[in-house]
Order: sequence, then structure tokens, then C-alpha cells
Amino acid sequence: MRITIDLKIFLFALIFVITKQIEFYAILMIYAVIHELGHLFWGLILKLKPEAFSITPFGLQISFKTEPNLYNTKIKNGTKLCLKKMSLALAGPLTNFIIALILIILNNIELYKNSIFFGEIAIYANILIGIFNLIPIYPLDGGRILKEIISIRSGIKKSYYYINKISNITMICLMFISSILLLYIHNIAILIILVYLGYLVIKQNKIYKIKSRLINAIE
Repeated sequence: MRITIDLKIFLFALIFVITKQIEFYAILMIYAVIHELGHLFWGLILKLKPEAFSITPFGLQISFKTEPNLYNTKIKNGTKLCLKKMSLALAGPLTNFIIALILIILNNIELYKNSIFFGEIAIYANILIGIFNLIPIYPLDGGRILKEIISIRSGIKKSYYYINKISNITMICLMFISSILLLYIHNIAILIILVYLGYLVIKQNKIYKIKSRLINAIE
């Protein structure tokens, strides 16, 4: 099992310290880790084996081993695996939404109302993490879910093609929306998230080109 640490986490932490938003960043990191534990819990229920753990600027990322020979939607087991991976991707955001609901209930109790990790900021953080991960950009959960849906309907080759196009279009739309938001909301966190998403899209574009060549070579 591989364990890796993305050193950009220290750069992000430094930026949030300078902008005096380190408290909110710490809360985001804690609930982002819980988000990944939701993936881990559901993955173990599905009898998938964890393959790698990565500590990133936005929490923990867990990947699972899958059998490539089963990832063929023309056979029953291939479709079954796609459905498993869809539910696995959904488990993380669902974990955050459930936590947010619990925190809303707890927020009515005086003991938890003004707590940093249980109060309104924590509720906002969980909703933000859940929605952020459902953005249709691969490899975010939303992108993974959409990729598996396309794979079931059109096959793995087209799923890579379409999710790559959708990710790039979504990124362009987010850049436009974020540019407008930054004019009215002077929050560096928006810029940091945008830069991180851009990094993911550029990285996946390179991976897509490699996978596309491999698939074409096999065919």
C-alpha cells in the first residue's frame, strides 16, 4: 500500500495563515478527512482493497484496487463494477451531507452552538465539501460518478473521451463564474480552489492522452 504526501499542503497552509483563514482551513481539512473515511468505509463494505493513501492540500485521498479485466461494460461483471464505483464516489459527499444535517440538529443545543468544530462554520464546511466534490470534473467524485454512467451506456473508451471534454468545459465555466465572484467577494480561498481545480484538469488532460494512446494501441 502506497502512502504519499503532497508538499503543496504546506504552501496552502502558509497562504491561509497569511490571510488569517487558517482556522477555517483546519476545519475544512478535518471534515475532508472524514469525507475520505466515508469512501473507505463504503469501499470496505463493497470488499474493495485500499491501494494508496495520499495527503493532499484538500484532505486525504484513498484509491482502491480493481481488476482491469472486469472493467468491461459489455459483460455483467463490468457493469456491476461501474455501479460499485459510482456508489463508492457518492459515499464521500453523502457523508458530509449527513454530518451537516447532524450538526444542524446539534446547533440547536446550547452546548454545541458556539463550538468551532460543531457550529455554523462546520455546517458550512461540510456542505461546501459535499458540493465541491460533486462538481463534474474528473477525478472529483462528481466526475467519477459521471464517468461510470457514461461507461455503462457507451463503454470505457467513450467515457474517458466525454469526461475529459466535460471536465474542461466545466473548468472554463468555473473560471468565468469565479472571476465575477472575485470582483464582489475578495476572498483568496476562491482563487486557491480555482487554481487547484485547474491543476487537476491539466494533470488529467495529460493522463487522458496517455490512456487514449494505450486504448487505441490495444484496439
